Amino acid sequence: MSPQLLALFCSMSYAGALVSSRLGLRYSTPTTVTLVSILVQNVALWSAVFLTGGIPAAAPIAIGLICIVGIFQLGVRLLAYTGVLKIGASRSSALQSISPLVSATIAIAVLGETTTPPIVGGTFMVIAGVVLVSWKAEREIAGFRWRHLLLPVGAACLTGMNHPMRRYALGLSNEPLFFSALMGFVSFAGFLIYMGFSPTKDPLVWNRQAIWPFLSTGIFETFSLILIITAISIGPVVVVAPIAATYPVWALIGAKLFLRDVEKITLKTVIGILSVVAGTVAIHLGK
Repeated sequence: MSPQLLALFCSMSYAGALVSSRLGLRYSTPTTVTLVSILVQNVALWSAVFLTGGIPAAAPIAIGLICIVGIFQLGVRLLAYTGVLKIGASRSSALQSISPLVSATIAIAVLGETTTPPIVGGTFMVIAGVVLVSWKAEREIAGFRWRHLLLPVGAACLTGMNHPMRRYALGLSNEPLFFSALMGFVSFAGFLIYMGFSPTKDPLVWNRQAIWPFLSTGIFETFSLILIITAISIGPVVVVAPIAATYPVWALIGAKLFLRDVEKITLKTVIGILSVVAGTVAIHLGK
């Protein structure tokens, strides 16, 4: 299967995770869906690792990088699902997809890379989209606070750092299945530490009405993780990332179909999401 097709399926799967998590979050908390998602990832992927020959030999540097990615992925989950709860799946996914803008900014400011017209144009499209998505959100979202917008943006920053590290690790040891499972193990260990020491953690709430949506979230997210790391292992990031970043469009469709009684989607929101996605693609193509 081509990396482009894997990236497309990844974007659809991750959108499914965000939408299904919003269904369950009506009855539970972000920490609960994070834990369920991590457990599903570990059970599914470690079973696959041992059924396909066991733990392979891998470069120590690659393992170290994947462990860092696992910690970052825990942060992505906590920030993303809290963002879904606070501002909705469609808005949160749009803001979370600005990770290419983050990576491009770092590359220009820190690494001295030069900008190009597509990057400049894409940046303005992303900014315009973010403004449209967040404009007068307090009138459309109960309990909205401007700081809530930082949740998916924080997830975007961590995602922007994850892709290059995954790509470098895969270049040292091309073991996408094992690395995906290892990320899950590290995320689980990090989650236990977070729950033990974080003074502001949300409680774990086990509600029967949330279980199936959360299990669906775990399945969708596990598929998205294995799909993106496999796509990156066989194709360049500049090709894979723009396609994978289209998940806000699929999340918007999912929200329209399944979250009609939960999220209010306006024309302004739709235009803003499409602008963010188009700008994200332009930034990647302009590198």
